[in-house]
Amino acid sequence: MQPAEVKRRTKSPDEALAALMRLCARAEKSEGDARRLMRGWGLAAADAEQVLARLVRDRFIDDGRYAEAFVREKLHLSGWGEYKIRTALQRKGVARGLIDAALAQTDRSQMAERLAEQLARKARTTRHATPYELKTKLIRYGLSLGYDYETVLDRVSALISDTETCDDF
Repeated sequence: MQPAEVKRRTKSPDEALAALMRLCARAEKSEGDARRLMRGWGLAAADAEQVLARLVRDRFIDDGRYAEAFVREKLHLSGWGEYKIRTALQRKGVARGLIDAALAQTDRSQMAERLAEQLARKARTTRHATPYELKTKLIRYGLSLGYDYETVLDRVSALISDTETCDDF
């Protein structure tokens, strides 16, 4: 049984500002996140831009700070690679320069070590009949995490020493 119609509550610009201030005080939000929320609240585009300008002016929202926090979180907690992080931030509407600056602060060797740990964990739980099959599955997994092909291939090759059937990767 479906409800007849879900009534969406609209917010005034002042209510939207107060709600976004509360949200931004608890967690980092990007300008794109704020726009999406205000659109969902039925706020007019002109009012939404005024609210957003106020939030940026008062430093509740800062896309540079958001990008840095996002990169730290996805690297350390989720184990994402650079490509996946870059794509996610671009989809959120963060400027390319801010993304580049946030990613420039990362430690590349630490990213490679994290990838090696994730690949080793995945290798223990992956079903495979041959080393070749394991190697292809691990490469696919590493690429899905957003790491570049060369790094993934180096780490997988170091992990799997018996690759006599799959030398031509």
